[in-house]
Parts: sequence; C-alpha cells; structure tokens
Amino acid sequence: MRLIIASNNKHKLEEIRQILGGSFDEILSLREAGIELNTIEDASSFLGNARKKALEALALLPNDAVLADDSGLCVDALGGAPGIYSARYAGEGHDDAQNRKKLLEALKAVPEAERGAHFACAMVLARNGASEVEAVGKVHGRILFEERGENGFGYDSLFCYEPYECSFAELPAEKKNAVSHRRNALMMLLAALDTE
Repeated sequence: MRLIIASNNKHKLEEIRQILGGSFDEILSLREAGIELNTIEDASSFLGNARKKALEALALLPNDAVLADDSGLCVDALGGAPGIYSARYAGEGHDDAQNRKKLLEALKAVPEAERGAHFACAMVLARNGASEVEAVGKVHGRILFEERGENGFGYDSLFCYEPYECSFAELPAEKKNAVSHRRNALMMLLAALDTE
C-alpha cells in the first residue's frame, strides 16, 4: 500500500521517510501524488489539525493510506505558546527567523531554570475501511538564550536537548531523528499498526 504524507514540507518528508522507509511500498508527498491541497488549520489542537488534514487528503486519495501531522513548540513560561500557532507565531507571512526572534524577545527576562519547553507532534493515519490511528509524540528540553547550530529548521536552533546539551540544530539529522517528537509519534503509530 502507498503512504501519502499530507504535506509538502521537505524536512518533514525526509524525516518520515527515514523512519518509516521499510513499512510501506511507496511514500509520497501530496505533490508527488498529484494532489494540490491547502487545508485550513483551524482546529484547537495539534491532533485536530492533523485529523483534518488526513481526512481531506483521504477524500482525494481513497485507495491510499494518508498520514498527516501537526507539530509545534510549547514553552512552559508562555503557557504553552506558540503551540498550534508555531509556524505563524510572528504573524502570517513571517518566516522561521522572525518566529525565533519573537520567541527570544518574549523570553528575554525568563531565567534558564524557567525556560522549559517541549516539541509536540500529533499524527493521524487514515485509510478507507479502517479506523484512524492516532499518536502524539513529545520531546522535552529548554529554550536557549541565543541561536546555536546550522542544521534543522523552525525552532531547532533555540531548542536545547538536554541529554546532549546542544540544540537540535547542532545535531546531524540522523541523531536528531533518533530522539525527535516526530520519531516518538511515528514509533507509537507503528506499534499501533502492529497490533491490528
């Protein structure tokens, strides 16, 4: 069975392909499957947004399995913000660098001990004739005072993974993918599929 990833984000696709590579006949992005779809992410949770994306894509690809995710950064000192608004934290039309700048500004008076945060990734796998499979993976760390590292994307350069005492952007992709929120969600998803 083909797996269609309800995304065209190349970073997410690479990570998912690395982790799920041997579990499906073929793994394609929406664009690679010939689908143009822009789901409005207006649910109140990561899981709600992932479910909405998966079901909209499945309606166009009824013979395939569709995997959708929604993920973001949740900062304790900000009451869980930016959360579901992570990609547009600095406003519509702003980029990752502007989002990171706004986050640093919001935390400038927050001491190191209170800079706890986690990345969350909610995934929904949808197939016709089968119940949806859901998983939410997390990875905990803290927000740095300045950006470190050149790898990764989004908030990776500000997120310190404490067991390694470095930012996600300082890790090679393979090392980050071994501990990431997306990997944790995917492993939970695979475990659920194994019990079917």
